[in-house]
Amino acid sequence: MTAPRFTSFARIVGFAAASLLAAGLLTSCAPEPGPDPSTPEPSGKPSPTPDAESPAPETSAPDANAFDKTAYSIDDSDSIWVIVNKLRPLNPQSYAPTDLVVPNVASTNGQPLRAVAATATEEMVAAAAADGVALHIVSAYRDYDTQVSVYGSFVANQGQAYADTTSARPGHSEHQTGLTADFGGDDDCTLDTCFADTAAGTWLQKRAAEFGFTMRYPDGAEGTTGYHFEPWHYRYVGVALAQELRAQDVATLEEFFGLQAAPDYAG
Repeated sequence: MTAPRFTSFARIVGFAAASLLAAGLLTSCAPEPGPDPSTPEPSGKPSPTPDAESPAPETSAPDANAFDKTAYSIDDSDSIWVIVNKLRPLNPQSYAPTDLVVPNVASTNGQPLRAVAATATEEMVAAAAADGVALHIVSAYRDYDTQVSVYGSFVANQGQAYADTTSARPGHSEHQTGLTADFGGDDDCTLDTCFADTAAGTWLQKRAAEFGFTMRYPDGAEGTTGYHFEPWHYRYVGVALAQELRAQDVATLEEFFGLQAAPDYAG
């Protein structure tokens, strides 16, 4: 009976040792199992609230190509974007630019323009000449006192009602800004609506925006500008704005900047 007991005991010990050895080998050689993906790993920090886990609401990024309508003032008389009409006089009404120069182009009376407009005019006239189109200045800067005379002449000859559709009252004239010129060509349509169909008139309509000019009193806009169609009257506003007006097909500065129409004076 002794031998069988020993044998049985040895078998039990041997089996246990083998089991322990197998467990040790498995522990030292097999890769450790990764965390259960369904069980969050403890971080030592409180779990975020549902609001914090929710994605932030989407916001529209500003359009990098949007035109900046605040780049220049439309109220400051020294600004190249100043808007002058029957409801928006210059401030002061006797305003006079301090940077007037005479453009080096053909001109009926040698009137000056502000330096930036004078340079643009010289470039534009040269470009027109390169295209075989004659272009010259008929009228440019007029100071307050000159406008008193011009407007008074219209009133005396044709009455105030007509004068107000053709000539600005002193202090309300675009010519007084030094940024406006009336242009003519080598034809008989000077300061006449037929200028629109001349070589000079059609060239200006196509190309003036490239040099920073816009036709200020277009056809059909009398209810906004307060003036009859003047295809010869061009206002310098800078290349960016002139081309934006064309790109958006907006006829007047009043419409572009969302201003009140100015068909008549306030009083």
